[in-house]
Amino acid sequence: MSPRTKQQFENIRVERKSHIMNAALELFAMEGYHNSSIHKIAVKAGISKGLMYNYFDNKKDLIRTIIIDGLDRLVDLLDPNRDGSITKEELRLFIELSFEMMRKDLHFWTLYFSLMTQPQVLNLVHDKLEETLLLYQAMLGKYFEMLNYEDPETEALIFGALMDGIGLNFIANPDLFPMEKIKNRLIQLYC
Repeated sequence: MSPRTKQQFENIRVERKSHIMNAALELFAMEGYHNSSIHKIAVKAGISKGLMYNYFDNKKDLIRTIIIDGLDRLVDLLDPNRDGSITKEELRLFIELSFEMMRKDLHFWTLYFSLMTQPQVLNLVHDKLEETLLLYQAMLGKYFEMLNYEDPETEALIFGALMDGIGLNFIANPDLFPMEKIKNRLIQLYC
């Protein structure tokens, strides 16, 4: 058997880091940030505690990485071509993919919404969260201005609040919340 290539080592590193992040995400979402120790995360990930530190400096670095990764994915959904503006088709796709993400990444969204009630943890990602929300609001404001809304900035805030409310309701009761109906109604309203 030949030795591994540099690319194979990098692939292993990326896979292992992702595995650790998924284990931590599940624990943070289910037990809370403060109740999830590096030891618990390592056990959940099936690795040694020492190996964790090859990938993350500490628990704060780990949660920041998880949240920043999730926020970056959210921006990629809203503006996939990264041109700074949104079309009706892009907003429709954003709504559809956001609903799909809520279903698939329930742990991330549980963590995201729980952060809003944990100021100490929120402070760890405040800078990135604020940057992302400002970008998100600016693009939505331009979109609603293009559609001649009377107050595009307020409409952008309403849209964001609707998406947050939908996420919270879905997390609280995923089996009974009518996601498909809600998604179709949002598309009808805004696209």
